Amino acid sequence: MSLASRPRVVLRQGTIIGKQMVGTNDQSRTPQTLDYFLGVPYALSTAGEHRWKQAVLVGASTGEFDAGRLGKRCPAGEEDMVDMGEDCLNLNIYRPSSRPKDKKLPVLVYFHGGSFNFGAGHYRRIDSMVAWSDRPFIGISFNYRLGAFGFLSSKLAKKEGALNLGLRDQSLLLQWVQDNISAFDGNPNDVTIMGSSAGAHSVGHHVLVNSPDKPLFHKAIIESGGATARACLPYDNEMHETQFNDFLGNLGLLQTPPKKVFDVLRTIPTSKIKDASEKVFIQYTETLRWPFQPVIDGEGGMIPIAPITKWKSGTWQPIPILTGFNTNEGAVFVDPAVATDKKFTSFFSLLLPKLSASDIEALGKTYPDPLTDEKSTFKELRTSDDIGPQYTRLEQAYGHFAYVNPVRQTVHYASKSAPVWLYRFEVNSRYEGGADHGDHDDFVTYNEDVRAESPSIREISGKMHAYWTSFVTTGDPNADGGVWEERATWPRFTMGADGKYGRAAIFGSGNSEIAGGKEKGMAVKIEEDTWRRKECQYWDERTELFES
Repeated sequence: MSLASRPRVVLRQGTIIGKQMVGTNDQSRTPQTLDYFLGVPYALSTAGEHRWKQAVLVGASTGEFDAGRLGKRCPAGEEDMVDMGEDCLNLNIYRPSSRPKDKKLPVLVYFHGGSFNFGAGHYRRIDSMVAWSDRPFIGISFNYRLGAFGFLSSKLAKKEGALNLGLRDQSLLLQWVQDNISAFDGNPNDVTIMGSSAGAHSVGHHVLVNSPDKPLFHKAIIESGGATARACLPYDNEMHETQFNDFLGNLGLLQTPPKKVFDVLRTIPTSKIKDASEKVFIQYTETLRWPFQPVIDGEGGMIPIAPITKWKSGTWQPIPILTGFNTNEGAVFVDPAVATDKKFTSFFSLLLPKLSASDIEALGKTYPDPLTDEKSTFKELRTSDDIGPQYTRLEQAYGHFAYVNPVRQTVHYASKSAPVWLYRFEVNSRYEGGADHGDHDDFVTYNEDVRAESPSIREISGKMHAYWTSFVTTGDPNADGGVWEERATWPRFTMGADGKYGRAAIFGSGNSEIAGGKEKGMAVKIEEDTWRRKECQYWDERTELFES
């Protein structure tokens, strides 16, 4: 396609020239033709003197920008610097080429995951999600600063105004969408934000501070996470100070006068900052006490008070929410070889040092030792030399703490004043992990590799995609038929007057095909949300310990 014939959109920051991907009628990646606008900058470079400062929206221009290929990723993780750089605050826009001309389309903004230390917006196939939708909408993915670049926390970082910059990048992107998406035929008054894992935690934080007067979004999809996920600590917590010093030590700056630290840091090459950040993350990987996370940053900040306190106050702007979790959220994170009760308890004592001796004792009663308690429901049934007898116990307990209970807290508080839909994903996707953290991602976007797995897997994926896209385009997962019209009605989550829990949609219960089994299970069923409630109650009662 020649430059002149490619799709163009005129913005204040210049003319954005995209490209088209022609769709086909088979089971290919894009069943309808989409316009792609890739690597569109929403903020100026954060390199050099702009490092560890709030990003600034792109200014006015009469020039042209070729949006035919992906932009730079934000420096992060264990990869080399290829395609990375601090000029990385860009977004990707996917819209149907054939669309109604008489109305603006709903908009989906995807927040990527990656422990706030890894990832990029384009890693999840939002284009597939758009292409297969029955009703048209515009999909967006984007990058935000990661690791030490975006989430450096300490008392000194507070003085520098450098806390939660990754979250601030996300907020700036949402402002860009409000200012510009209409030019792409998107409706700025119908924006859904969606995130998985760290992206879900991000979405949860934004939900709690969304302005009722000038909202940046209007619906939220929160997959395997939430504002209360893991441990959201104050910026000056001892662990943050220690990790900040670890970071400085990796750069040889421990003796640098505090007043000069950030001035010196801004002169260091990007690759060295990335490597120093990565070393700190690796140092804490085994204990899961990850560095460079969102922190409680006080009045005027992105997380002004502890998230659980904010939820309990009821002072958030109610919006429709679709949220849920997988049954083995902790499997990918913990050591599968864990073999003793001592290893189990010491893991949590180190991860959560505010747990008292009585808390640890109660933990053991909540998750009975499968080696000494015949009635324990955490017996390890998988037979492998690499899997220890405490693995099921540990992966379940960690998953409940980090992901499942936070989702249920969102549901509990949000459903009091807003429509909420809860799901549980159960497709057994791997022998050692079950329905692991992130395994649902490609199901929601109806990716070609999932569609090709088997007819029953395709049905699960198709129904999930239909529910999700119906929510994006209507605010109700049941309102639009989508690629799989015949599916169960997914009820809103409401606590019954009789004390019964609300109902949830269960996806892929009993299916083991991806893991090598033959069981097809059930694509979707609706049932009361009672799964592992007692265990989650243990974590719910102690949330304040993890946010102080």
